[in-house]
Amino acid sequence: MLIEFKGKRILVAGAARGIGHAISRAFATRGGRVVAADLLVDRMLDLVGADASGGNIEAHKIDVTEPASIDSLLHSAGPFDVLVYVAGGVRGQRAQPLEQVTPDAFRDIVDVNLTGCFLLAKAVTPGMKVRGTGRIVTISSRAGLATSLTSIQSYAAAKHAQIGLVKQLASELGPFGITVNSVAPGFMATSPDYERQWASYSEEFRRQFAEVSKTERLSASAFQS
Repeated sequence: MLIEFKGKRILVAGAARGIGHAISRAFATRGGRVVAADLLVDRMLDLVGADASGGNIEAHKIDVTEPASIDSLLHSAGPFDVLVYVAGGVRGQRAQPLEQVTPDAFRDIVDVNLTGCFLLAKAVTPGMKVRGTGRIVTISSRAGLATSLTSIQSYAAAKHAQIGLVKQLASELGPFGITVNSVAPGFMATSPDYERQWASYSEEFRRQFAEVSKTERLSASAFQS
């Protein structure tokens, strides 16, 4: 199947590392005009430029938790045909007993994983409605479907809520030609937080985790074939 995005404007929020970085490149190689957005602009400089396919990538700074920052980006770079929301993570936090978690720490993770997703979806929707088409995709997590390996309460809560938001928006926006979906990857050591998490596990746990993940992928592949 040949999938191209020539002439399409794509916003990837959370493009500085890992999955968001790779998604930005993938869209550009298929002709997309990509705006890679993140607070960590310096981490996106290697993305900037044109691709032989006719696509290109621009880097923009954004704080997904601040409506004014989002409005500024939409004003300068929008409207968009596609929004991919990858921003999130655990914000440098570590697991703590529930009674030790502060409201600010809880809110910090919820804001970047859930509230930012809501704010950006809200911002791109009017332009999509005008054109009668649009695509919104969130990169959620296995933590949105089960308990989180991070053991961080707010991360599990935010990712579950993000998937709930996606379901609700899909129902609301579908009649306008806008599809809303979520992808929930398994564990990937794509940032310092997750590298630290992986390093904290025993060798035995890591071996068993890799084997279980491999079995799950094979089972899913067999089911789809």
